[in-house]
Amino acid sequence: MQVGRRALNSRSFSDDYSPLAAALATRESALKVGIDRFWAPLAMLATQDLALPLQFRERLVLHRERLPHHGPVLLAPTHRARWDALLLPMAAGRRVTGRDCRFMVTTTEMKGLQGWFLQRLGCFPVNQGRPSMTTLRLAIDLLGSGQQLVVFPEGRIQRTDAPIQVRGGLMRLAQLAQSQGVQVPVIPVGLGYSQAPPRPFSRAAVCFGEALHVPTETGRDAAQQFNSQLTAAMHTAEQAARKAVGRPLKAF
Repeated sequence: MQVGRRALNSRSFSDDYSPLAAALATRESALKVGIDRFWAPLAMLATQDLALPLQFRERLVLHRERLPHHGPVLLAPTHRARWDALLLPMAAGRRVTGRDCRFMVTTTEMKGLQGWFLQRLGCFPVNQGRPSMTTLRLAIDLLGSGQQLVVFPEGRIQRTDAPIQVRGGLMRLAQLAQSQGVQVPVIPVGLGYSQAPPRPFSRAAVCFGEALHVPTETGRDAAQQFNSQLTAAMHTAEQAARKAVGRPLKAF
């Protein structure tokens, strides 16, 4: 199956074969990832019309107006449960913005049967210790073609209410895109659940924060300042989501 080719053919935002689109298809093909015409709509039906309504009696989306519907965007969500990856497409995916959420996930998540499906749903792997140039170029090409990329800044699920700890990868990726002339807003996203872990017939909320912009300056001070801003914005968004489902965060 030519996943990358199918992905190019299935894009809703553009069907032209520009040089950028051709380069993007080549990189997707090299990583064997893309948006599959059959599996992606089926997964959307199974998750948004079946799994989520059965799991959550109420699914709230706060501050929808802060989510760009056009142009490149980096979504930076909190990550407390596996349900996050299903709620984000519900709040920001094809039915809302007309485009898919392209998730950057760990290499371990792309293995086995789960990996087989994720490859066909637009996810692509990253080695968090040493990200490959192929992966980084794919991410930049996705942003350059006006898509929305989902990167969990904490790098993994934090199942407790411990303070958010942002890694530096998201800022570096955004700055790499800027160096290629792609200006990328970063949208902090907070997800909240009325129960932990989320149980059937509980409540869930997604809150979009105000857009942040990465600095053009490089270096430790600039990175620390931006990561502090992102951490605070993610915390604020998560607190709003948690309050909406009746389970506010405790003060740290």
